[in-house]
This record gives sequence, structure tokens and C-alpha cells, in this order.
Amino acid sequence: MQRLVDNVLAVTKESVKIFTYESLNNVARLINGVSALLLTILFGKGNILEGIQGWELRPTFHGPRFPRWMENGVSSFNQFIHEFSVDSDTSSIDYSSGEDNLDGMYPASPSSHGSRTSRTSTRINHDWHWTNWLAYIFSWILLPARFLLGIPFLFFRLLNIWRSKSSSNPGIRQPRNFHSFRKVHTSKDHVVHGYIDRRRGVIEDLHLAIEVFIEAIFDMFHKAAHYVLSPFAAFRIFVRWFSSPSASVKDIDDDDVLNASVSTATLGDNDPAPTERNLTLHHALNTDARTCQDFITEHGYPYEAIHVITADGYVLLLERIPRRDARKAVYLQHGVLDSSMGWVSNGVVGSPAFAAFDQGYDVFLANYRGLASREHVDKTISSRQYWRYSVNEHGTEDIPALIEKIHEVKTAELKICQPDEETNDEQPYKLYAVAHSLGGAVMLMYVITRRIEEKPHRLSRLVLLSTAGFHDDTIFIFTVGQYLFPLLYPFLALFVPALYIPTRFFRMLMNKLARDFHNYPAVGGLVQTLLSYFFGGDSSNWVGVLGLPHYNMNDMPGLSFRVCHHLAQIKRTGKFRMYNYGSTSANIEAYGSPEPLDLGESYSLIDIPIDLVAGQNDQVIRPSMIKKHYKLMKDSGVDVSYKEFEYGHVDFTKSHHEELLAYLMSRLLLVEPALKRQSSQKDLKLKKKAQASS
Repeated sequence: MQRLVDNVLAVTKESVKIFTYESLNNVARLINGVSALLLTILFGKGNILEGIQGWELRPTFHGPRFPRWMENGVSSFNQFIHEFSVDSDTSSIDYSSGEDNLDGMYPASPSSHGSRTSRTSTRINHDWHWTNWLAYIFSWILLPARFLLGIPFLFFRLLNIWRSKSSSNPGIRQPRNFHSFRKVHTSKDHVVHGYIDRRRGVIEDLHLAIEVFIEAIFDMFHKAAHYVLSPFAAFRIFVRWFSSPSASVKDIDDDDVLNASVSTATLGDNDPAPTERNLTLHHALNTDARTCQDFITEHGYPYEAIHVITADGYVLLLERIPRRDARKAVYLQHGVLDSSMGWVSNGVVGSPAFAAFDQGYDVFLANYRGLASREHVDKTISSRQYWRYSVNEHGTEDIPALIEKIHEVKTAELKICQPDEETNDEQPYKLYAVAHSLGGAVMLMYVITRRIEEKPHRLSRLVLLSTAGFHDDTIFIFTVGQYLFPLLYPFLALFVPALYIPTRFFRMLMNKLARDFHNYPAVGGLVQTLLSYFFGGDSSNWVGVLGLPHYNMNDMPGLSFRVCHHLAQIKRTGKFRMYNYGSTSANIEAYGSPEPLDLGESYSLIDIPIDLVAGQNDQVIRPSMIKKHYKLMKDSGVDVSYKEFEYGHVDFTKSHHEELLAYLMSRLLLVEPALKRQSSQKDLKLKKKAQASS
């Protein structure tokens, strides 16, 4: 009878599984089919499904071949990675700034941390504000979706709790059948999973949740039927619950003892006692939480993290691919709603950061303020206070702190690495900067304000990719925002302080939806098309941008409302100006004049070469606006060049383009190392002295 019941339950369970699985698959196919139909109807997008497998829905980590400028510069190890691209589950080598240096000869960078320093060390405890109740209520509206997505994690937690209670009693051994739930993971949150994005999408999570739910329900029915048909066995289990632990150990068969597994243990550096390894939250939920560090180390490059504190207390992360003895360095500055990950997300042969390192440069990847984690020295800072900054603070607080830290690090290292070399004591290296979008406007503000303050900016050349600053020729949606945002800004500030996804659940949901856009190409194509329409026809890879891991459940870059207000002021006035505080007294206190400083009229203060790059398909910052920068700089006597590529706005950092990397390397090579330039100047002085004596 028991066998008959087991067979009936097994057949019923598998039938329910197949029915629900196929039903969900059919719904997903229907959504994908409707998306494909809409793509064929939309004007000019009917051929987007042709060769869909070759269409890049997200940034690829491998280029088709080596660019010309890397044929003689790339290392053999990186060439091995490019040619074989073997997927590896092992964690990568870590490089610390203070220990385990490459040859034991390089100094630790001042105030720097090792590569294993987590961003969570400086995270802020969020205050519960009345505006959070809105997000809380809204999250309950999507309770069914949260329930289904949370079922796998719930069962995972229950199994861990049950197992931990069992392991707390040394007399009880764990049976082997639960060993399959244990997987070996390191205790770090940034475990590298190789090049492949292994996150599950929402549809895959629903598949798993439904299967786990069905298994749990039928397991309950199976046990109930077993107890009803075998009352003696049920009574024995009931008695065992109230018996002593030693008695329960005696009831275990010898076979179970032989098959029992030993708990996994890790030997720590400070605590030699074995500890049990537990899965982290993003492992359990299967999201992609890789950081810029993971992208760098998994390709075999060294890594260093330096935490920089600004004058107003913001904690910034300056990441580095260190080449400590190099006298030439590259500073890479991201744009709005972006991070340093954009400079390395295209892999070994498609990323500017790796290209510069292979050419012998010390590479610094900067992150200015604006993270959902709100990193600040004041642990109790409120969300409203943290996000109270404009573009001014990026250019006058963040960039000076970052570049001065680079100067401190490079100067200290070069004095130790090359003590016998003749160098310029003030700056024994040359610093070359590349900036994108808002990062370009911030760098221009930095150079001009440092010149006004008569302080060194320490830059030798500046390349600006689709730089912000002028926005009077923009798409319709930005024109509408120009008039609406100043009116809505005081009202919006009462509810939310900035533009970012406020809760971990919705950030996780977006992270998983990006995976679904890849799994269902027609859906991804439809989203790509709609975003392209929203941004005026910009051809950038918007779906690929959404899939980058810096938009994850733990953190994401945000956009301050005051930055938006500042950009609206720039568009309305048609001038590249600093922030207008709205009153004469506030402007006089900040600038010494009733009106904000006009940066465009101050271009004559720029004393370094500037290379402006525009995108022909860029509708976010059109080429006409880059040409406006060029004309003003040319009229002001700045050494400036102009170049156009057939790119969209985010293609400058998020897509693999060999011609752009070749151009950047050609601009970079125009900057001579500090030692060579000094020796050439010394030779020139000797020639002049010889001519004067003759």
C-alpha cells in the first residue's frame, strides 16, 4: 500500500511540475513573441531581429582580435587569456597595497587598503525616515512577486538553520543526504565566478521557486501518508523527539555513520579554529554583484584600492591597476550614473584601462561621490544631507582630493623605487586624464578653478569623450525637463533626495531583469528600442548598460537632484556656469560675485592640451555642443583638437571599438615621461649655454 501511495504521489508531483513549468515557459514565449511582433511594427526597427545571436545585448568581455596598437605591447599572460578564454571557477590572485608587494621592493601606498577591502566598511547606517514608508508601502504592492522570488532563499535559510542546530550538538552526526546542499565558497563577498555571468533571471527564479514549492508540498503529503500508513514508525519518531541526545545517537545505523560527512572548515590567519563556510546573500539569490576589482583580477591584472576622504567628509574609492615604478600615469573619470567599472567592462582587448596598463602606464580609476550606500565619515549623516551637492562639489572637492592622493602616492613610491634617478622633485611623473560625459565637465571645472586659486592641477593632457557643459541643443525630453524640473525640484526633494533605486529588493529585481533581456532577445530588443526612442534615437547599447554589475542589490550609482538642477540651469542659460544658489548673497559668499563663475568664458586659463571627442549618433550630448566647446577653446588660445566617431553616448565606455582605443593610445603617447622631458630640457639649456659661450 505504501508503494502504491508513493507511486501515485510521484506521478502527480511530476505532472504538476511539467504543467506549471510548461505554462510558465509558454507565458515567457508569448511575451517574447509579442515583443518580436512589436519590433516588426515599430518604424525603422523591423530588421533588428536579423542575426539576433550576433547582436550585443550586453557588453562582451572578449574582443574579436588584438588591436594594432597592442600587437607589441600586450603581455604573454593576457594573450593567453585572450586566445583561450577558459572559464574558471577559482578565485583570482589579490594584490594588496600594504602587503605581498610584487617583488617586496615597492612601498605601501599612503592611506591605502588591500584589494580585499570591502566597500561595506564605510557604509552608512540608514536612518528610518518618514519618506521610507512610501517605499515600504509600494514594496508590499508587489508582495506576490516578492513571495515567489523569496521562496528559494527561504528554504535555503531554513535548511541552514536546521543544519546549524544539528551541528551545535557534538553527539549528532549529519546524514549524508544533506551534503548536496553544501558548496565550497570562500568567505569573501566578492567571489569571482570567471567571465560568465551566472546570475538567474526573474523567469529562472520563478521556475526554481515553483519547483521548490511543489517539492515541499508533496513532501508534506508524502510524510503524512507515511505516518498514517505506518503508525508504529510515527510513534517511534514521536518518542525520539523527547528522548536524550545520546539515545538518538545509538539509533543511527552504522551505515549512516560511515556515510556521514565532515563539516567544511577554513583556517583563518588570526583564528586557527575551523569555521563553517556559509553562502552570502547574493550567492543565495544568484545575483551578479561583481565589482571593478573582480573584473580586473579575473583578467590577471594587479589591483589596489585606496579610500580618499574629501574636505567635506565624503569617502571616495580610488581604484588602481598599479605599475608603481612608472613615471606616466592615467586618470580615468566616469560620467553620470556610472562608475569605474565602465573602463574595464569590455575585457582585456576592449577596455581603456587595460590598454593603458599594457602600454606601461600606472592606471587610476576614480569614483566621485554619489552611491546608494552613502559612504561618509559621519556615520549618522542623513540621506538628505548626503545628496545635497551639485556639479560644483564634484569639480572642487572630489577631483582635487583624488588627484592629490595620486600625487602623494606616486611621489612616495618613485622616491623609493628609483632613488638614483634625476627627477623633478615637485612632480616626478606625468598625469594624463580621460573623462566621459559629466566627468569631462567636472575635469574642466577642476582645471579652471585650480588655476584661479593658483594651485597646481598636475595634469599634462586631457581627453574629453562626449563631454557635458553645454546643452542648449538637446532632445525633446531634456527640453521638457529644463522647464519642469525647477518647478518639481522643491516638491520632489520632500520625498526622495536623489535618483536611484532605494531598496535592495528592487535593485535585485533590475539586476535579474537585465539577465532576462539577454535570455529573451526580442524582449531585450524591444527595451533597447524604447530606450533609444526615449533618448532621441541614440544608438547606444542601453540594455548592455543596464546589465552591468554596478547596478546590483548592494549598491548603485545615483544622481543628486541638485546635480539635475545644475544641468537644467546650464541648459536654460546656454552657458557653462557653476551652480546658481538662487540668491545674490549666497552667490557672493560662494564666488565673490552676484553671478556664478562662467567657466566657458574662463577657457583662456587652460594651460594643457585638450582633445575633444564627439559621437555622431550621440543624442544625449550632440556633436554641435562639443563643437561649441571647441570654438570657445580655440578662440581662447587653448591647444585643442576635435575628433568625431560614429558612436552613441555610452558607446565610448561600454562597447568595444578598436578605433577609439587606437585614438586614445595615440593621444596618450603624445605625453612624454617626466624623466625624458626633463633630460630634453636640460640638453636644451646646455645647447643654449654653449651657443652663448661661443
